[in-house]
Amino acid sequence: MIYFCVAMAVATLGYFGWKLTSRNSYESAAYTVLELESPFELREYPDLMMATTEMQSEPQGKDGSFMKLFRYISGSNDRQQKVPMTTPVFMEPKRPKDKGQMGFVIPKKISEKHVPEPTNDNVQIRRRVGGRFAVIRFAGRSESQSVVKAEERLRGWMRDKEISGIGEAELASYDPPWTPGPLRRNEVLIRLK
Repeated sequence: MIYFCVAMAVATLGYFGWKLTSRNSYESAAYTVLELESPFELREYPDLMMATTEMQSEPQGKDGSFMKLFRYISGSNDRQQKVPMTTPVFMEPKRPKDKGQMGFVIPKKISEKHVPEPTNDNVQIRRRVGGRFAVIRFAGRSESQSVVKAEERLRGWMRDKEISGIGEAELASYDPPWTPGPLRRNEVLIRLK
């Protein structure tokens, strides 16, 4: 009986520890679902203020891009202000002529007042223009192969629905790195004409 109680206590602590550090404990970028055909959605996003930096490698931020943004929200800004983490982390892929971008959404309360300016020249504050997007949600790690596969499925669905997109696809990741693959939430987004 004692082993059962200890196991239950460890499981309970683990569960609540995970819940407190999972995506459920962060503010998420607002959007409106216009159409749902799981795993596909049509969404409308408002303009979002974001802290962004160049991303030169895999979407995991292994090139240091994630840490540049993390330092900004940890107080490396002109006000030495901590900025709460939000979800998702938006990533635009590297293109032949452009470097990729990784961005954290600035929480609504802060973006409505004064957004702290980064002290690192490699971090910029920019407005992500709102609009309509086609989206596919998928689980697992957001590695190149799974992202390409998800984008192909999304573009196929858009063709079937006769929906036209513009520009390149974006990736959105919602979970901390320690979240197990099957529980992770990732999305590929394509802006609509």
